[in-house]
Formats: sequence, structure tokens, C-alpha cells
Amino acid sequence: MPRFYCDIPLQTGALVALPDAVARHALGALRLRDGAEVTLFNGDGAEYTGRLTRQQRGATVHLATRATPTRESPLRVVLAQGLSAGDRMDLTLQKAVELGVAAIQPLAMRRSVVRLAGDKTDKRLQHWRGVVIAACEQCGRNAPPPVAPLADFATWLPRLPDAEGRSGLLLDPTATSTLADLTPPTGELLLLAGPEGGFDPAERTAAVRAGWQAVRLGPRVLRTETAALAALAAMQALWGDLR
Repeated sequence: MPRFYCDIPLQTGALVALPDAVARHALGALRLRDGAEVTLFNGDGAEYTGRLTRQQRGATVHLATRATPTRESPLRVVLAQGLSAGDRMDLTLQKAVELGVAAIQPLAMRRSVVRLAGDKTDKRLQHWRGVVIAACEQCGRNAPPPVAPLADFATWLPRLPDAEGRSGLLLDPTATSTLADLTPPTGELLLLAGPEGGFDPAERTAAVRAGWQAVRLGPRVLRTETAALAALAAMQALWGDLR
């Protein structure tokens, strides 16, 4: 059944007009016909099912049922991802959503290949949020994880607020510890993954001094678009809902 994110109030019994972009996708790309059953969600944690009616300009959906399925992971992982170029960053965000990440913090790091500033930063942030919403539409999540504005790692790290039970993991192929060596977390996990060029030594040192635990993911060096996803999958298998 097609699923669409709609940033509008939703409730059972309501007749809602699909936002223009959603209507274009439903009618143009998917070619949905009158009476097609669709699911809408707006980020409140629920999903609403109804039937679509084509209009002269756009479409409406009469919402018949509301459900609150459990699809969020019990393991809360915030991905702090070093900025990577183009499709690499999109792939990381898309698959991280599918793997249950709770929130995403893009980071500009010393070895990031791409540099963003001004309007380009705002446009890229909106693009990333669109990638996250599309991933939620596909994988069934009803609460899109927030994507924070791009931050500079050197200023972001020391400003992190203290949180009880929180722990930080740094992906480092030279580390001696693995995820299997760690005690299961009791609170929020921060997962730090580097950009294409990896961590600058000063960045790694700063993170370790701030209390982050360096871990490796086996004997091979993984690309930036692979490392965080492999770690998320492994953590979900060890401590989350991929068991």
C-alpha cells in the first residue's frame, strides 16, 4: 500500500486534500486511480488509512482508520555523520533510517571533501530531510528522525550537553575493541562516523578525550557510506530489534 508523509493535521473520518507535491507523486509517478487505498502519516507516531479520490487538480483522501504500529527501535542511536559528497551522504541517511536511527547530526570535518556554506547549507539540509521522509514512506516508520543543521565538528563536540546514561562510540579501523566487547548500553548512543578521508588525528584525539569509545568493525577498512550502516546493523542485532 502506498504511504505518504503529509505535514497536515490527520484524524479518522476526515476528508483531507493531499499537499500538491504528494498529489503529483501519487497521481503522476504512481498513477493511482480512484478508490486506491493509501496510508498517510504526519510524524505524530500514527498512520491513517483511507481511499483516494482524484480531483480536477490534485486528490483527496477520506481517512477511515488510525493505527500506531511499533516500528521504532528500542535502541536510541544518534548518528553523527561526517559530511560526504553527493550520493554517499544520501545513501547513508536513507539506509540509517531503515536501520532505525533515532536522529542524525551531519558534521563538517577536516577531511570532508565537500564544503557547504550559506544558502547551499540550507538547501542541502532540506534535501536531506526529504531523503529521510522518503525513507520513512518506504520502510514504514511513522516518526521521521530529525536531521539537525550541519555543524562544525570542532565546535559541536565540546558543546554536547551531558545526558544521563548516554555513551559515545567512534568508528575507527585501528581500534582494539569491537562492538561485541562492549557492555550493552542503557541509554542513548552517539555513533560518530568519519567522512571520505576518515578522521583527522586531532579529531580522533578530541573525541577520545571527551570520553568516546573507539571501536572497529572487523579487519577491513569500510567506506564512509558503509561504516555507519554496518555499525547500525550490528548494534541493532546485538542490542536492538534485529534479533
